[in-house]
Amino acid sequence: MQVGKVSLLVLLLLTLQSCFIQPGESKPLNNSHLSFTAKVIRIMDGDTMEVLYQNQPIKIRLAHIDCPEKRGHQPFGTKAKQALSDLCFGRMVTVQGQKYDRYKRLIAVVINDKKQVLNQEMLKLGMAWHFKKYSSDPLYAQLEINARKNKVGLWQEANAVAPWEWRKTKHSLAK
Repeated sequence: MQVGKVSLLVLLLLTLQSCFIQPGESKPLNNSHLSFTAKVIRIMDGDTMEVLYQNQPIKIRLAHIDCPEKRGHQPFGTKAKQALSDLCFGRMVTVQGQKYDRYKRLIAVVINDKKQVLNQEMLKLGMAWHFKKYSSDPLYAQLEINARKNKVGLWQEANAVAPWEWRKTKHSLAK
């Protein structure tokens, strides 16, 4: 092979390689989606987990939803964590990554081995709010409306406080 062709081939391979980002890297995904299968090894709270992918732990934040806070003891925080654990802990899941957040968590839709979309299941169980600040998906909005109407999970509470409001209150008290 001629030197010019070898150089071109090497350049092409390096260019292609730079287009792919491993999930453990902290660089954001440049408007591309990353999908992989991994084992759930830890549940932090109702909307955050850790998976093991290629021997690398990756923190996942469930897209479209926001769950009651476990830290600060928000009502239903512990129940939300348990609900997510029941859906996926120790099992293989498919992670459909969207981007990384400022805490280097991969924002993703996660599907368990029973083909349940965990993000949606948490809304159906009444363990989450549709996080409208970051999601305009009408399906997630409807799932929250249904759970509210049927008084499922946290919607049994007359004055359920959204996690983003709860965090605001906690932060202002800490000052």
